[in-house]
Amino acid sequence: MVLAEPATIPEQVRRIIGAGWVEELTIEAPGSAELLEEIVAAGRKAGRKIRLLAPDAQVRLPAAVGRERWIRQARDRTSAWVLQPPQLNRWALVIKRLLDILASSLLLVLLSPVMIAIALAVTLSSPGPILYPWRVLGQNGRPITGYKFRTMVRNADAMMPRLRAQNEMTGPVFKMARDPRITQVGRFLRKYSLDELPQLWSVMKGDMSLVGPRPMFRHEYQEFELWQMRKLTVKPGITCLWQVRGRNAIKDFKEWALLDLYYVDSWSLWLDVKILGATVLAVAHGTGR
Repeated sequence: MVLAEPATIPEQVRRIIGAGWVEELTIEAPGSAELLEEIVAAGRKAGRKIRLLAPDAQVRLPAAVGRERWIRQARDRTSAWVLQPPQLNRWALVIKRLLDILASSLLLVLLSPVMIAIALAVTLSSPGPILYPWRVLGQNGRPITGYKFRTMVRNADAMMPRLRAQNEMTGPVFKMARDPRITQVGRFLRKYSLDELPQLWSVMKGDMSLVGPRPMFRHEYQEFELWQMRKLTVKPGITCLWQVRGRNAIKDFKEWALLDLYYVDSWSLWLDVKILGATVLAVAHGTGR
């Protein structure tokens, strides 16, 4: 990254991370200790690794915080010092992935008659494709394409500019209770989250998990505050705390982001089980829109 004045570092880091798929920030040791502290603080706030390239004799590392740790990777006369954020339990993540594969593949088979019926209803209700390609950002901003059953009219994206003024959510995300682009069938599918079923394929192939922060559109992510970017340091999911603890009642994106960060910081397999159970109840009550 290009170095700048300490006061401009947070915004510079925000723009770099928001521009695309960034797992770590790599820098050469700056001459100013204050500048290095600002870079490390900004990377920490966004949840990214910091890779510091410097000759051994010139290394003065900022202190690690909490469960962070500096790892030295030597190469010739230059060392790379990597500040590793707190890591999740590796074996628990393996179990989470196995459960994602088993549950998504089983649900795709069991729900296939329902999905065929939905596909037919979408086709008959309005002109356009059955599936909507959901081009969003996944873990660390990696571009992924998921699929949902189409719930809007064919030219929905073209209608967006004139609807932005009616956004009911504070922040970069668009939410509108009576969105005129949604079809009658689409409104029913959203109410019971049935439009999300094709995303089980994204879970099975590893782009998403059953539980995790929602993926975001690129234009939304580019408007995130630096601390909000940490919500995509884990694999995104079909369901999350936002969907079971407020969803349509939450009008400020900061509240949504705080729920996601609570999930990131408190994650466990048991928390996933509780969220999945709460999701079943939320779907049964038809809280979506």
